[in-house]
Amino acid sequence: MSWLNAHFTLFGKPVLWSDLAGNALSLAVVWLAMRKTIWTWPVQFAGAALLLAASLDAHAPGNALKQVLFGFLAVYGWVMWARGKRSEGGLPVRAGTGRERLALLAALAVGTVAVAQLFAHLAWLHVTWSPWANAYIFVGSAVATFAQSRALTDFWIIWVLVDLVGVPLALKSGLYVSGLVYGIFFVMVLAGYRNWRREARGRRHAPQHSENKAVTT
Repeated sequence: MSWLNAHFTLFGKPVLWSDLAGNALSLAVVWLAMRKTIWTWPVQFAGAALLLAASLDAHAPGNALKQVLFGFLAVYGWVMWARGKRSEGGLPVRAGTGRERLALLAALAVGTVAVAQLFAHLAWLHVTWSPWANAYIFVGSAVATFAQSRALTDFWIIWVLVDLVGVPLALKSGLYVSGLVYGIFFVMVLAGYRNWRREARGRRHAPQHSENKAVTT
């Protein structure tokens, strides 16, 4: 048995060690992102590599491609956050502008249609039974990670939308640990959104407060 399919049995179901370790790192990524630490990205890269192995063993190439994309986005996010960390006051989180939100939603909608058609017509991807769900998760995950790299609070909401489809799809693919972790994600993502939104509001009002203080003095 190779390391790709190394597993143990839980409640009569095989659980891949790569799936378990990769999802543990994915949970760590959410916790690290809540705290805006640069370690978010190298941990995400490592988790993507492990989940890539699990997806290949589960014959889920659509999910495998998503992990490859995650690897590239992790490098991009690492660079972007490293730059932001050098700014005064640390990484500046903020809500997306109306134009940015429209662009994210357009990318999600158009990307899902395009990737679903790709999945439906490429038999070797083995996702013809749920091309739309796989495409939605694939594109939604990419859009959310890109928004995260830009330190936009909106990325948490996109992750919630992805989780709503990701849980049943993971369970149907036999990735039971992934399905459970998606559920835990949902709770953690809501907490992360609350924290980032609170900080973004504080940053937005800080300049006005400083100006008022300067006037009074």
